[in-house]
Amino acid sequence: MPLMAQYDIRVFGDPVLRTPTPPVTDIDGALKQLVDDMLETMYAAPGVGLAAPQVGVQKRFFVYDVGDGPGVVINPEIKETSGEWEHDEGCLSVPGLFWPITRPKLVHLVGLDIDGNDIEFEADELLARMFQHEVDHLDGVLLLARLDGDQRKEAMRTLRSRTLDIPS
Repeated sequence: MPLMAQYDIRVFGDPVLRTPTPPVTDIDGALKQLVDDMLETMYAAPGVGLAAPQVGVQKRFFVYDVGDGPGVVINPEIKETSGEWEHDEGCLSVPGLFWPITRPKLVHLVGLDIDGNDIEFEADELLARMFQHEVDHLDGVLLLARLDGDQRKEAMRTLRSRTLDIPS
């Protein structure tokens, strides 16, 4: 049976995507259900990460799966970064568009798991990129902010043309 998306993914233009999120203060059954529903939504999209604001929830956490099984990080913080790595990057909130973006290659991320336990990761390349991308969402920063001037102008032209193509 195919997965059914539990939530609509918010797309560019939705103000929730530009609003920094407050920390999660209660890890309870409702949050655990939300995490499960967001994982279903992410898999159905399909994507490798999904931050709470992308489904309209103003809480500081994200779900992910880069191929090693699903995970969640609550109240994530990037403590350290090093190196750099350019790689094509896209976003479920800016569907169908990808750009070569340079980000730190290595990150040290800390946060909480779904049971409220401290967790930390030393991540590189794809996992590090996904962590940085999702933390950006939690800070109200969209992928478009990581583009250089010419890339951003072209992206905005493409996004504007898409909104003009929507039948009324």
